Amino acid sequence: MIFSGNKWSQMIKFCVRIVQRWLPDPFIFAILLTFVAALVAMPVCRQTPLEVVEHWGDGVWNLLAFAMQMALVLVCGSTLAAAPVIKRAIDAMARVPQSAPSAIALVTVVSALSCWLNWGFGLIVGVVFAKAIARQRTDVDYRLLIASAYSGFVVWHAGVSGSIPLTMATPGEALSMATDGALTAPVPLAQTIFDWHNLVTVLFVIIGITVANTLMHPKQGILTIDPALLKDNDHIATDVSSSAKTPAQKLEQSKILSWLVALMLVTYLVIHLAVNGAGLDLGGVIMIFLALGLVLHSTPVNYVRAFGKATAGAAGIILQFPFYAGIMGIVTGIGVSGISLGGVMADACIRISNPVTYPLLTFLCAAVLNLFVPSGGGHWAVQAPVMFTAGANLGVDPGLTGMAISWGDAWTNLIQPFWALPALAIARLDAKDIMGYCLIDLLVTGVIICVGLLVWAM
Repeated sequence: MIFSGNKWSQMIKFCVRIVQRWLPDPFIFAILLTFVAALVAMPVCRQTPLEVVEHWGDGVWNLLAFAMQMALVLVCGSTLAAAPVIKRAIDAMARVPQSAPSAIALVTVVSALSCWLNWGFGLIVGVVFAKAIARQRTDVDYRLLIASAYSGFVVWHAGVSGSIPLTMATPGEALSMATDGALTAPVPLAQTIFDWHNLVTVLFVIIGITVANTLMHPKQGILTIDPALLKDNDHIATDVSSSAKTPAQKLEQSKILSWLVALMLVTYLVIHLAVNGAGLDLGGVIMIFLALGLVLHSTPVNYVRAFGKATAGAAGIILQFPFYAGIMGIVTGIGVSGISLGGVMADACIRISNPVTYPLLTFLCAAVLNLFVPSGGGHWAVQAPVMFTAGANLGVDPGLTGMAISWGDAWTNLIQPFWALPALAIARLDAKDIMGYCLIDLLVTGVIICVGLLVWAM
């Protein structure tokens, strides 16, 4: 091993201490990033303070539609995870691990696989599963348990709900416009998500974080949590249709209504996907989880109650997304000088690239950009017009370029607290409690992803 047990333990403690000392509240983090982007854009892009402020203000509301999609994916996934049958399955699985390391490993794998299938569902299921284990085992470090649940999120953009590969697979004029004419035909998922290079990279990333998280479990100084905070206070009332007296109550508790709406959603998806041959976009993912949630919660009123509780997890996203959209406005804003900060970053990457190193440098560029714009849609807006054109000129497969951007977007989420907010709300922890462990995962997965992209490019 590169590190002895003692050195490994010291490195973990060092990362945890650094994060707990220096990482502010995620909202403060967003504000600081706003000022950093503004201060960099002024000299680099030769923009005046007024130009930067104007770009920020113009960008604040530009991603409202995308933000609504993100919130719905998250809330619908959370509501589905709260369905009684899903909860029972989670509680049964929580009794499987027989030791603290096996509990950490199982949480990591379940979270990662779930996030690969759907990031919103996986993010919530992972932390709910972690809490279920914490209720049954007192020998597991709670901070690391939640960090392990969040670490699986690193594979989301390489999975079937990844917004960039799904956008690339969607035909239409918007694809050509977004890529400045570099892509005139959709790129099938077989060349992005389901390409064997990507699938092997996902596999090794999951193995890497599982091993790293397991090895990080402390032998002493384990953080436990007040059992009262782990109690399931989000119980949803069971169906009580037999006690319904008024017509309104009967409608609220009607299983038929839930099934009819679910049938409509499924019918539309069949027409959209099978008959029309369209790809599974974010709207389709939301519809799937909405239909499943309605059926599994049995009655409309039960679903409404669960949905209402799930929306609390999206509070941080709703507050912070306009600020990150504003940062994106600064990064993409073009002043009198005719250049933007995002363009400068992309051009710097292109100038030092060759066909082999281009995907790796694209990944690193996206990783840095993700700290300022933690949004797949934001990355698409900033990088698509530049990176696909440059990739085409270098002879790089567009599927590889898109996945390099996707991996970069997902990778630094491990130290960007934006997407951890829903998990932290459920776990009742602060970002600084888990980000030290996630920093270790960042280093481990970074090596794996870089090697994967280099092999893909060769």
